[in-house]
Amino acid sequence: MTVETAMHRLREHFGGSFSARSADIDCHSQDESYFPRCPPDGVVYPNSTRDVVDCVRICADELCPVIPWGAGTSLEGHALAMTGGVTLDMSRMDRVLRVNHADLHVVVQPGITRKALAMELRDTGLFFPVDPGADATIGGMAATRASGTTAVRYGTLRDNVLALEVVLANGTVIRTGSSARKSASGYDLTALFVGSEGTLGIMTELTLRLYGQPESIRAASCAFNSVKDCVDAVITIIQLGIPIARLELVDATMIRGFRRWDSDFNMPEIPHLFMEFHGSPTATDEDVRQVEKITRDSGGQGFRWASRAEDRKTLWHVRHNAYYAAKALRPDCRVMTTDVCVPISRLAEAIDITLRELDSSPLAGPIVGHVGDGNFHITLLVDDTDPNEIARAKGIANRINDRALELGGTMTGEHGIGAGKLDFMRKEHGESWDVMAMIKQTLDPDNILNPGKVVRIANDGRPFPALPSSARSHDNRSV
Repeated sequence: MTVETAMHRLREHFGGSFSARSADIDCHSQDESYFPRCPPDGVVYPNSTRDVVDCVRICADELCPVIPWGAGTSLEGHALAMTGGVTLDMSRMDRVLRVNHADLHVVVQPGITRKALAMELRDTGLFFPVDPGADATIGGMAATRASGTTAVRYGTLRDNVLALEVVLANGTVIRTGSSARKSASGYDLTALFVGSEGTLGIMTELTLRLYGQPESIRAASCAFNSVKDCVDAVITIIQLGIPIARLELVDATMIRGFRRWDSDFNMPEIPHLFMEFHGSPTATDEDVRQVEKITRDSGGQGFRWASRAEDRKTLWHVRHNAYYAAKALRPDCRVMTTDVCVPISRLAEAIDITLRELDSSPLAGPIVGHVGDGNFHITLLVDDTDPNEIARAKGIANRINDRALELGGTMTGEHGIGAGKLDFMRKEHGESWDVMAMIKQTLDPDNILNPGKVVRIANDGRPFPALPSSARSHDNRSV
């Protein structure tokens, strides 16, 4: 039972849907995270649930790791083959299987991307609201329990996945949930798999909640002299129950990145809120008026709103490309990003301390945040050939994570754990982390499904497998 034998069997079984070509290996060796390349031994491109079952069963026989791959946009090394094995690229399983207009749901395969799903739904009057910015696959979004700019109104993937088809580590296919809007029947296995990062099973079908397209959409932006003033306005908006659809903080450094990345972007280099409102024309007009008054009372200036689609798209285009705009501040840098989430009452404190630390550091670290949820992101720009910069960036990220826990929050609001934040799991979850490991060992006793992510397990008393030597030199599992 070896990985080599598994590759031989996979090649024989899948033919042209298996590849060990250097080009395929290379493009599955690195995602958007800070980790160095971790090449798999081979790549399988399944076309159906049956293909996934066959791949998993062969790998289970040979004790070969299986790592699901979506679009490679993850930020904590979720989809990297850190101990070798086969990458299961789900991109060919990219169809909408059915749309149920009456019950407001859609059944999709995991390889369809967020934008492709939006295109499929464009003539139905319905939409899927979860928007993490990147054009990730729906399967990858569910695996990391993604959220994004619209979560303040529509929730995260956890709130919008009704049912799943999942292939377990022994090749068994199970279905969780149903098309009903609620259930009190047994354990909530759908919620268990959503956010499990491919460590408990491989999703092959997802039933998603849909919403009617709002009759009216308004976008707005407002500048502030300080992040605290921004957050004060956010707290008031949330406490008054205004049904805002997007509520995004962008700090002054990030605004500077936007200006460098897009020469047409001309907002002043001070903190801003970007906002969006959904509803009827009367309701959105009233919401905009209320929020304009709130921001003005909190020191806001230059409140601008737009209803034309092209104007709204311009605003959200720069926000969704914050990763690349941040890199414009330091071309050829490597991005080391982290996100945390705290109670909204502690948000200003958490961001203020972080900004003061960044101000005293030579590293640039733009901040953006889904502040209606208390969630913010720090993008540290580092020279990954300089060990001192790497160590400095890790230290900043570690302190941000620790601070979030001290303030009653979590070390990640949406990026997930992957291999990057394993060292904080015990701090956040205590003995609950042991329960997670017990679930993992029960469902995947041979630890073949995406090993090295979310939990550390030792099946026979041995320590968890180490990262490959190429990754150990830059091992950043604490970030």
